[in-house]
Amino acid sequence: MKISVLGTGQWGTALAQILCDAGNEVLIWGRNSNVVDEINSRHTNTTSLPGVVLPQNLKATDDISEALQQAQMLVLAVPAQSLRENLQKWKSLFKKDTPIVSSLKGIEVSTQLRMTEVIQQVLEIPEEKLAIITGPNLAREVVLRQPAGAVAASVSQELSELVAQAFNTSYFRVYTSNDVIGCELAGAAKNVIALAVGMSIGMGFGENTQSLVITRGLNEVTRLGMARGAMPLTFVGLAGVGDLLATCGSPLSRNRSFGEALGRTGSMQSARADVSSTVEGVSTAKAVVDLAHLVGVEAPIMEAVYEVVSNNITPEQAIRSLMQIQTGAEIDHE
Repeated sequence: MKISVLGTGQWGTALAQILCDAGNEVLIWGRNSNVVDEINSRHTNTTSLPGVVLPQNLKATDDISEALQQAQMLVLAVPAQSLRENLQKWKSLFKKDTPIVSSLKGIEVSTQLRMTEVIQQVLEIPEEKLAIITGPNLAREVVLRQPAGAVAASVSQELSELVAQAFNTSYFRVYTSNDVIGCELAGAAKNVIALAVGMSIGMGFGENTQSLVITRGLNEVTRLGMARGAMPLTFVGLAGVGDLLATCGSPLSRNRSFGEALGRTGSMQSARADVSSTVEGVSTAKAVVDLAHLVGVEAPIMEAVYEVVSNNITPEQAIRSLMQIQTGAEIDHE
């Protein structure tokens, strides 16, 4: 297939490599003409993935109309909070019959909408033309072609299978799902939990604390997803616990690394200086908490993270408040 990837960041570049390796004709779009020229001439992207040699057949452009017009499938890999603005600028260039795959893991802050909901709202296309690709996929491991798994989700089984086929390689194994709600919410909320895990590490706490935060965080994410109509089993799969474990467990995770800097210094300013690239969990925290409140779900860990990144409390106060929450039954059997 002719596939265009919009975004030359870490994940966009990694996705472009996967798609090339899967036998597709891939064009990657980026705003920065220097990055585009480097990909075309040297087959590298030192800004996002230093030391990585990209496929010889990967082409790049800074012409958005070229990227949109030639594609039989579009893959979005731009920052979540800039999605609406970008789509509004590009709307007239989109072809209505081209399937769109979102790789974005976030919730829009101003509306609490999932990324596919934003795409559908702005472009006015049917949800059957939308899919997502998600899972425990750290870009720096994927570009080394280390074995990894992912989920292609769409309300259209035909499209989810098409996306899985487009991304399938010897090292990247793609499963299908029709639970778009669960997969998207899991992908967005796990970044917030990873911030909490990072903070605990930065404060010098060990595996017991991390396991507590991860497990209870997964409980919060699952209850939120179910309240929004997601399937419970999604959260024990690659899109749920798989992605959560990778993001919370790896120093390659920008969200965990940011949380570590925040826990170590107690300062958002210092954390931003340490991790200069986009950290989706920081902006998503408010949206996820607002979404939880809308459906009446208690989410104390995610609420604590939001209070910390909003400079309302310190990481120490967040941990102390979490440990004071009254406990009851671990699992709600209702």
